[in-house]
Amino acid sequence: MADALTQSVEPNKRRFLLTAASTVAGVGVVAAAWPFVASMFPSARARAAGAPVEVDISKVEPGQLITVEWRGKVCWVLNRTKPMLASLPKLDKSLADPNSDVPNQPPYCRNEHRSIKENYWIAIGLCTHLGCSPTFRPEVAPADLGPDWLGGFFCPCHQSKFDLAGRVYRGVPAPTNLVVPPHKYLTDSQIVIGLGQDGKDA
Repeated sequence: MADALTQSVEPNKRRFLLTAASTVAGVGVVAAAWPFVASMFPSARARAAGAPVEVDISKVEPGQLITVEWRGKVCWVLNRTKPMLASLPKLDKSLADPNSDVPNQPPYCRNEHRSIKENYWIAIGLCTHLGCSPTFRPEVAPADLGPDWLGGFFCPCHQSKFDLAGRVYRGVPAPTNLVVPPHKYLTDSQIVIGLGQDGKDA
């Protein structure tokens, strides 16, 4: 009887020991491999140096501006409304470079709205005069910004003005349009800044 009991316990004990040893070995393999796996993700320093940044734009409401960081710089993502887009051609005579002749944007963004998709506009949020950060002023024709103001970006440091495509007004200190960084759509709701449509890093 005792021998029969011993024989039934032994396989259970052996199974338990094998399972425990396999679990410990598995944890050891994961622990050993983690530094290698982690090394494939860009560090904070690498991201600051220019690693592309993915942005989820699915929750950006029409008319809303969000900010993200790329290469240590503030980048804007603006979801423009239909009235915002309709204002763009009305301003051509007030702008210094309405056709974006100065290459401050990738070739695939050299159009009236300076973007891949009409409504989503991505730009580096730094004035091209001295690198200050303009403020988002979407309201139309406030008294302090002149009769030709239809919403856009205003740099309070030296009074430079840009429209809702980042095109610079005439007669202000900023010499060129705001910079549009290389970017591409991964999906309808996901963009990556710092990687062009050709897949090349900026």
